[in-house]
Amino acid sequence: MLILGISCYYHDSSAALLKDGRIVAAAEEERFTRKKHDTSFPINAIKYCLKSQNISIEEISYIGFYEKPLLKFERILFQHLEKFPFSLKTFLASMPSWMNEKLRIVKKIKKELKYKGNILFIEHHLAHAASTFLVSPFKKAAILTVDGVGEWTTTTYGIGEGNNINLIKEIKFPHSIGLLYSTITAYLGMSVNNSEYKTMGLAPYGNMNKETNPYYKNLRKIIDLKEDGSYRFDMDYFTYHYKDRMPSKKLCKLLGGPVRNPKFELTQRHKDIAAALQIVTEEILTKILNQVYKETRCDNIVIAGGVGLNSVYNGKILKNTPFKKIWIQPNSSDGGTSMGAASYIYHTILEHERDFILKDAYLGPEYSNIDIKKFLDASKIKYNENENELIQRIAILIYENNVVGWFQGRMEWGPRALGARSILSNPCTPEMKEILNLKVKHRENFRPFAPVICEDDALKYFDCDEPIPDPADFMLMVYPIKKKWHKKIPAVTHIDGSGRLQIIKKNQNKNYYNLIKEFGKLSGVPILINTSFNIRGEPIVCTPEDAYKCMMGTGIDYLVMDKFLIRREDNLKDAWDSEKYAKD
Repeated sequence: MLILGISCYYHDSSAALLKDGRIVAAAEEERFTRKKHDTSFPINAIKYCLKSQNISIEEISYIGFYEKPLLKFERILFQHLEKFPFSLKTFLASMPSWMNEKLRIVKKIKKELKYKGNILFIEHHLAHAASTFLVSPFKKAAILTVDGVGEWTTTTYGIGEGNNINLIKEIKFPHSIGLLYSTITAYLGMSVNNSEYKTMGLAPYGNMNKETNPYYKNLRKIIDLKEDGSYRFDMDYFTYHYKDRMPSKKLCKLLGGPVRNPKFELTQRHKDIAAALQIVTEEILTKILNQVYKETRCDNIVIAGGVGLNSVYNGKILKNTPFKKIWIQPNSSDGGTSMGAASYIYHTILEHERDFILKDAYLGPEYSNIDIKKFLDASKIKYNENENELIQRIAILIYENNVVGWFQGRMEWGPRALGARSILSNPCTPEMKEILNLKVKHRENFRPFAPVICEDDALKYFDCDEPIPDPADFMLMVYPIKKKWHKKIPAVTHIDGSGRLQIIKKNQNKNYYNLIKEFGKLSGVPILINTSFNIRGEPIVCTPEDAYKCMMGTGIDYLVMDKFLIRREDNLKDAWDSEKYAKD
């Protein structure tokens, strides 16, 4: 049986294909359109999913959609009517997309895909819950979903057992941890639904002591937080429920000044505000999780929703709550709900037994040697082809402080580059963070670069939970780096001594694993810098063409695509005819 899941029209549109209970393909639309956080109908992602299995749309038994549009529209109407006439401008601006797209999703699916089968709508937070529990290694687990907002719900918890998911309690819009995080992100002059992870990275530069951070005290004044984790906001400090901006004038006054202009420097005040937000977020989530354990008495916890990408907090959960095991799927935010919708239909509605665990994130497109060679030759790109000694050569290049684009196998599912579409470099060189920013990323200097390490070496270098939780495979856990290694790997050691590590197992990605080990033989430290293969403002690369363009448009020194090695300097004088390749 084939089931297609779809997510679109808010952010991170995606599609996922489930075949006889197994996720066989999944991708976000942005990777194909090259428009970051693309919200449009995921026609390209859908076409990829079908093509990956050599099937047609007629073979799909069900299509699952990640939310209930009518229920969400009810909330939109309510929130704008409640704040009328102040909400009129935002209401009028939002109506065309609702009338033309969001309320016509059935017609859109049937027209775009020429689909005549069954279409089922799964509530947003149920799709989140299914996306993490039904593909987890647990037969029974407590479930927590936290994001900005679905239809009405912003936070919910419950329990999953076998095929069934029972969400027990919820908090409804406008009270939302996710929207609080987005509001402060906007206040700090960064983009909503895109830069929350930057706020998380900025926080350690601020005062992380809640006793002495004045902004923590101010934020707590506007949140009524109970011991069971339930919370309500003083909505006088927010405008996201009726305007197209998030912080109110009252919030700006509380935080000591106007919204930061992105052109201006981040001050210590901004850093302290980011720290206060992270402290508050962790405090709320800890109280919720303690209550979830109290009610479920389950040792396992699974998490989904955009807040599930807060890797700093994820690394503290097992230490600060009674839970013993944790699972978070690699695409925890809205992009992952297409997988949840498909899984919920197959396992919960149709009652098929679970026999699949999502063990890696390599669910996207891949390109064969023939595909890559065709592209290189058609574009007259100079390259070397050497399969036997390639790993050793790349390790030497990285050891010599070259920046390497690494394009191997199937593209990752989710926002993290995990060794399929990565940029790799030397963590032992103190200047490497600046080199990467200068040559490639052109991003804020406060943001850390992530270390990748093989599973069998991790406990030597990091203070991880034991055993190391599976979400670390997806770069979803931040852990302290042991102090003795701080000076050895300065380029991946954040200001607070932590690292957002990726654990790699040999059976997940053999070449990637072997490269890290080979670099360790040269450097004495089996760790690499792993950052996403893209430049600032663009999605991670998908195709060989994307990868080559990214290298030539930046200062990446080498690109390795499968067994082909391309040196940037060898191709600087040659014109690259992408239009000719497209025609071929």
